Amino acid sequence: MADPSLTSPSEAPLRSPRATPLSLSFNFLREGSRVWEGGAPPQPRSLPSPLPTKRTRTYSATVRATSGPAYKGVCKSFCRSQGHGFIRPTSGGDDIFVHISDIEGEYVPVEGDEVTYKVCRIPPKNLKVQAVEVKIVHLNPGTKHETWSGQIISQLEES
Repeated sequence: MADPSLTSPSEAPLRSPRATPLSLSFNFLREGSRVWEGGAPPQPRSLPSPLPTKRTRTYSATVRATSGPAYKGVCKSFCRSQGHGFIRPTSGGDDIFVHISDIEGEYVPVEGDEVTYKVCRIPPKNLKVQAVEVKIVHLNPGTKHETWSGQIISQLEES
């Protein structure tokens, strides 16, 4: 004989101890969603950069970039506070993006500095390139240069 304290599911429906329905709220940007729920929208600086830096580049991309040929160019612009700039290739073509993590040496590049660099493809489509292993080979004469530590060096005009 069945125990009378046990009832079948059809006889006694289960009820939630809460009278109101439960709702979930996520105070963060959900993956794949452009909708921000609650609060202020995220600041651009808080989101990760889609550009591969020296730290985020995959091992295989690093090997491909370092094994490639070196090119020559001239620094078109570089902003230390933003952490990036552009190089104008001496062979012509589009300007090439350079990230602060890919600059080697003790000086911050300024407009007119001659540089050597290698290239690395930028995901996701790998149609564009960015400069890696950037080395300043000739400082632009007549401009002030700064070291990464903040020391300012005045470059004299060459005769």
